[in-house]
Amino acid sequence: MKYLLLFSALICFSLTNCATAKTATTTIEPAPQVNTPQTVNGDYTLVIKGYDWGPAASKIILSVNEPLSTIRSEDYEVIVNKATPCIDLKAEEASGKLKVLYAYASDAKGNRMTTGTSVTLVLYVAPFEQMNSTFKYFAQNPNCRGNQWVDFDLTITNKTTKNVWNKETNRVIPLVDDFDLTGNYKHKDITLNYASFTPKAKAGKRPLIIWLHGGGEGGTDTTIPLLANRATNYASSEMQAYFDGAYVLVPQSPTMWMDGGNRQYTRGEKNDIYNESLMALIKDYVKDNPNIDEDRIYVGGCSNGGYMTLKLLMLHPNYFAAAFPSALAYHAKNLTDADVERIKDIPIWFIHSADDPTTVASETVIPTYNKLIAAGAENVHLSMFDHVIDITNQFGGEDFHYMGHFSWIYSHANKCQLDYDGNPVKVDGQPVTLMGWLARQSKASN
Repeated sequence: MKYLLLFSALICFSLTNCATAKTATTTIEPAPQVNTPQTVNGDYTLVIKGYDWGPAASKIILSVNEPLSTIRSEDYEVIVNKATPCIDLKAEEASGKLKVLYAYASDAKGNRMTTGTSVTLVLYVAPFEQMNSTFKYFAQNPNCRGNQWVDFDLTITNKTTKNVWNKETNRVIPLVDDFDLTGNYKHKDITLNYASFTPKAKAGKRPLIIWLHGGGEGGTDTTIPLLANRATNYASSEMQAYFDGAYVLVPQSPTMWMDGGNRQYTRGEKNDIYNESLMALIKDYVKDNPNIDEDRIYVGGCSNGGYMTLKLLMLHPNYFAAAFPSALAYHAKNLTDADVERIKDIPIWFIHSADDPTTVASETVIPTYNKLIAAGAENVHLSMFDHVIDITNQFGGEDFHYMGHFSWIYSHANKCQLDYDGNPVKVDGQPVTLMGWLARQSKASN
């Protein structure tokens, strides 16, 4: 399923309204004199941020020799050189310039200051802007399947002072840095890694949100499922506020959740090889964190993770309080009447796009939803979008379309409100968003 990833190598988009740094069209005034000793081989901090389409370099923080106040963005040139042990990159992927939108004096953490001991460069980012993407997707490489980090070496030059910075001494990844990335659990002969987030200490028990990644985020580096489709957002203050604090667990499959053996896909026609180990991991994590409210354990995932979400519900119908699968990859023809009976009373909110070419709605989510409604499900919903658009309105809004498979964008941004009939989903007569609905689900009241 080569379309399960968010990368510029797969899809090209035309962005006609890109923001660019201002350049003079008339006589350029001489650059202000800055009394800075020349820097060679200077240190820099790279800031990488997770976006709807994946991770990208968003800022560079430069160390300077003495406090500065006058900063001109046009003085700075940023060259990136990329490399990966997996494959030789094409020339247009391996090296290029990054666009500097603006620059300012700052402290070492990038906080703006009138006079700073650092300079922060803010970079231009956009969906599938190839040069500042820090991931590369490998569809066929046997040694590096799916999303992989690339070496991302920068050379920053102040063209006026000739100062040069080319040593990355720190890397900041907002929200990812709030996760414990070292989780590891072995069940029988299968070892699963996982990332986890613990909410700030509060009285009482807190719910648990489990996110299951897509087909291209397997492996042993837990930053990849956190960043490839912005799962980190469940730890953001905006999302956490819905739950008054929630644990977040992001397990990682060594290959893919839909692995039926020997990396051959199952779509429900046969058993996968990971669900037993995954459920053992979840129970072990809950046992090790006694402040988790076992009546409020929620599971969701995209594509491969959507498949596994439904699979766990069928195998353990009394364990989860609710589920929120997107781009469901479980084929409805493999869902038996007995399966439907087991899960019809579990609150489920499906998210899908009508133009999804990978998990085709008529084969997956629509007949699954219809089977559940016909069986009497009372708290099952489906938000069906015509397209997956730029929800930020920064890159074209409704006129900009991601591939239809990327419906998890709506999950991570909490943009789901309407049911399959086009009417708002309501709780106690009041319209709710996906997260507002999820936070209200509890086995104690179901």
